[in-house]
Amino acid sequence: MDGTERDVQCVTGDNPIHRRKDDVLGRADMAHSFAEHVLSLDVTEGAVVGVLGPWGSGKTSFVNLARECLECNSVAVLDFNPWMYSGADQLVESFFVELSAQLRLRPELFEVGKELEDYGEIFSGMSWLPLVGPWIERGRAATKIFAKILQRRKKEGIYGRRAKVVKALGALDKPLTVVLDDIDRLTTPEIRDIFKLVRLTANFPNVIYILVFDRIRVEEALAEHRIPGRDYLEKILQVGFDLPAVPAHVLNKQILTAIDNALSTVVNTGPFDQNAWADIFMEIIRPLLQNMRDVRRYAAAIRGTVQELGGSVALADVLALEAIRVFLPDVFRELHGAVEGLTTPSGLYYRGDEDAPHLKEQVKRLMQAAESRADVVQALIQRLFPAGERHIGGSNYGEDWKNGWLRERRVAHEEVLRVYLERVIGEGLQALTDAEQAFPRMANREAFDSYLRSLDAERLQDVISSLEVYEEQFAPEHVVPGSVVLLNLLPELPERDQGMFNLDSRMVVGRVVYRLVRTLKEDNAIEEAIRQILPKLTTLSAKEQLITMVGYRDGAGHKLVSEVVVRELEDSWRAEVRATTADRLAKEKELLRILLLTKREAGPAEPALDIPDSPSVTLALLRSARSDVRSLALGSRAVRQSPRLAWDALIELYGSEDILRERINKLKATQSEDVNGVLELADKYLGGWRSSEFGDA
Repeated sequence: MDGTERDVQCVTGDNPIHRRKDDVLGRADMAHSFAEHVLSLDVTEGAVVGVLGPWGSGKTSFVNLARECLECNSVAVLDFNPWMYSGADQLVESFFVELSAQLRLRPELFEVGKELEDYGEIFSGMSWLPLVGPWIERGRAATKIFAKILQRRKKEGIYGRRAKVVKALGALDKPLTVVLDDIDRLTTPEIRDIFKLVRLTANFPNVIYILVFDRIRVEEALAEHRIPGRDYLEKILQVGFDLPAVPAHVLNKQILTAIDNALSTVVNTGPFDQNAWADIFMEIIRPLLQNMRDVRRYAAAIRGTVQELGGSVALADVLALEAIRVFLPDVFRELHGAVEGLTTPSGLYYRGDEDAPHLKEQVKRLMQAAESRADVVQALIQRLFPAGERHIGGSNYGEDWKNGWLRERRVAHEEVLRVYLERVIGEGLQALTDAEQAFPRMANREAFDSYLRSLDAERLQDVISSLEVYEEQFAPEHVVPGSVVLLNLLPELPERDQGMFNLDSRMVVGRVVYRLVRTLKEDNAIEEAIRQILPKLTTLSAKEQLITMVGYRDGAGHKLVSEVVVRELEDSWRAEVRATTADRLAKEKELLRILLLTKREAGPAEPALDIPDSPSVTLALLRSARSDVRSLALGSRAVRQSPRLAWDALIELYGSEDILRERINKLKATQSEDVNGVLELADKYLGGWRSSEFGDA
C-alpha cells in the first residue's frame, strides 16, 4: 500500500450472497439441485414452490445460488418485493405492473409483459395512475387513460384478457420464475393478501412461484376459524423445501472467522486469555448466535467497540459483553445498574454468612432480565464476574483477587467494567496503563527512573501504587534498581490530601519496595541487596525506611535479615545522621522523625545528637512537625481539617521549650517565608495554645 491509500476495514452488512464463491456454508450444490428439481416440475398449469426456514437462516442467499442455475438454463427470474406495497388493491396492481416491466426489458418476453400488464389493469383501481400533482394536463391525460381502461374492460372482460395471457405464456420455451421473498416479515393481513394473489395467478402456464418465508410465522398468519394455517399452505405449495440447519461446526467456524476478519485491522485489541476464551465462546457467545444473520450482526458490532476501547479491556470479556449487548439488550440495560453487585469482592461487605442485600438484588434483577436465556447470563457471571458468583450460589472471592483482575484488564474489576460501559478511562486504570509501561523498565535503573520522572507528578503516586499488581512477576533483577528508584522518588512526590482512609506516599512506596525485596526469600540475598541499595539512596529518610522495613521495630519491621545485621545498619545510619551537614539536613522532608529516631535509639557509647543552630534546619523541623487533624462534625459528612504541630516532640528533640523558642525567634528574624503558616502556628504554641485530639481546643 502506498502513502496515498488508506487501510479501510469493510464490515460485512446483513446482506445475502449472490455467487457460489461467497458460499461459506457449502450450500451451492444443494441450491443447484433444488433449481434442477424446480425445472423438472410439470408447469403446464404453473407451480408454487416454497423455500422455508427461520429468520436469518440464509433463505435469500440459497435462492440467489439457485438463481445461478436457473439463469444458466435460460430461465427468466423475476423478483417481486411485497415490502414496497401495502393493501390488497395496491399489491395486485403493483404485482402485474412490476412483472410486466421486468419482462419488457427482455426483447423475447416483451409481448408477454404487455399482455400481463393489460391483464393487471382488469384488477386495478386508480391508485397507480400518474395523478400526483395539480396540473390540468396530467389530469386530462389520466382521464383519457381511465376511459380507455373502462372501454377495454367492457369489451373484453376478465376471461378474454386472461386467455391472452395464458396463450402468451404457453408459447414460451422456458418457464418464468417469480421470486417473492421476505413474506414472513409482512403483517398478518399482508401475508394473507400475498397468498390470495398467488392463488389468483398460480395456474398460469410456465410460471413458477418461489415463495420464501418462515413456515411458523406464515402458518400463524394464515390460520383462521379453527382451520390450521398449515392446511391452507399445503393447498398452495406443490413443493416445500425446508432449508437444513447449518451444522454446528460450520457455524462455529464462521463465527470465529467473522471475528478474525472484523478485528484484523484493529491495532490494539487488548489482552487475550486463550484459556478463558474457550468457555466464554461456548457458554456465552455461541448460544446467542443461531444463524449467519446473527454472525453478520455480531461481527459488525464488535469491531467498533474493540477499536474504541483501544486495548483497555480484555478482548474475551469484550466479545462476551458485545454478544449480550446485541442479542440480550434487556440484560445489557440492567448491567449498568449491577456494576457493584458484579464486581464487589466479599472482603468489603462479607461478614460470615451475611452480605449486603443490595448487591444480591442487583444480580437478581440481571438474572430476571434474561428470561429464557438465564443459562447464558449465569455463565456470564461465572466466567466474567467472579465476585458476583456468590450471589447465585457460587464461590466467594476476596480483595486479594482485585489486583490480578486489574492487571489482566478484566471486567471483573469495577474500573475496567466502567471503561467498557462508559468508554471513559478513570484515574486508576490510567495509572495502571502507565505502570504497564514502567514495569518492563524496572530492571534498568536509568530507564525506570527516566520513565517515572517523565510522568505527570500529580499521578506518580498512583502509578507507583499500581506496580503492586505485578507482584507475582517481580524477579531478583528488579530488586536493587527498582527499590533505589522508588525510594529516591519518595521525597519528590507532591503532597496531596490523603482523605480519611487513603495511604500516604511513604506507605505506598514502602509497600512496593517490600514486595520487591521479599522476592529474594533468602536472608543472605536480602542482606546483599540492602547493602547495594543503601549507598545509592539520596536521603536519610529513604535509608531509614528501608532499614526499618527489613528490621525488627514493632509494627514496622518484617524481620527479613538477622538482628545483628539490622543493629549494624541502624548504628551506621545514626552515625551518618550525626555527620550530616546542616544544609543537607534542611532538605529532608521528614527531618523531625529522623532526628528523633537518632536521639531516642542512640546507644550509651554514641555521641550526643547536636541539632545545628541553623534557621534552615529549624524551618525544616517545623515543616516536618506540621500535620492536620481530620474530624467529622456530628450530623455532617464534611471533613474538617485543623493544623497542628508535634510540639511535644519538638521540645523533646531540643531538650526544652526555651531552646525551641530561641531557635524559632532566630528563624523569624531571618524573615523567612511562612510556608503553610508554620511560624504563625508556632507562635500560637509558644503562647500556650494547644490543639485537641479532634481539632482546635
